[in-house]
Amino acid sequence: MPIPLAASELESYDKIILGVDPGTQIAGYGVIRIQKDQMSMLQYGVIHLSKYSTHELKLKKLFDRMIQLIEEHLPDEMAIEDPFFGKNVQAMLKLGRAQGVAMAAALSRGIPIVEYSPRRVKQSVTGNGNASKEQVSHMVGHLLNAELNPEFFDATDALAIAICHHFHKNALPGTKSTGKKSKKGAWSAFANENPGRIS
Repeated sequence: MPIPLAASELESYDKIILGVDPGTQIAGYGVIRIQKDQMSMLQYGVIHLSKYSTHELKLKKLFDRMIQLIEEHLPDEMAIEDPFFGKNVQAMLKLGRAQGVAMAAALSRGIPIVEYSPRRVKQSVTGNGNASKEQVSHMVGHLLNAELNPEFFDATDALAIAICHHFHKNALPGTKSTGKKSKKGAWSAFANENPGRIS
């Protein structure tokens, strides 16, 4: 006969978060579990996509791997890095497609998504929005009490994104969390601040 759970146990918080650092050459992922507000790492790693010959094939492999991770860990939510703006427009477009594919995998399984800017993730995890990847990796290992491979920066970045989401657990699913109260999206803000860079 099963032992009844105490009221405190019934109210304990339990969530699995999949963090994703999208990319078209290497994509990072990290899965953490939150139990009674304590974080633990379930899995982290990278998806090597550079070996595939076409951009379309890379996107397909990324989608398939995201679905595999979702089915393996059954995350409650996905946290994903919002692509940053760079000088290479083609690279930006490809990165945006990779992000979209990862998001589509989550949406196909009914998983809510929240986007975070790279600066917001660094600020949340290290207290410094300009922290290096080494600093982020070190703090992620400390927060999760885990030995992490220092060479897997894409994977530790993904864990940082998941941790950032936990720290901002009141963020609305399906929204961007930049830390600024604004109704404008990242692209609108960029366009307004850089009119000479858009034709």
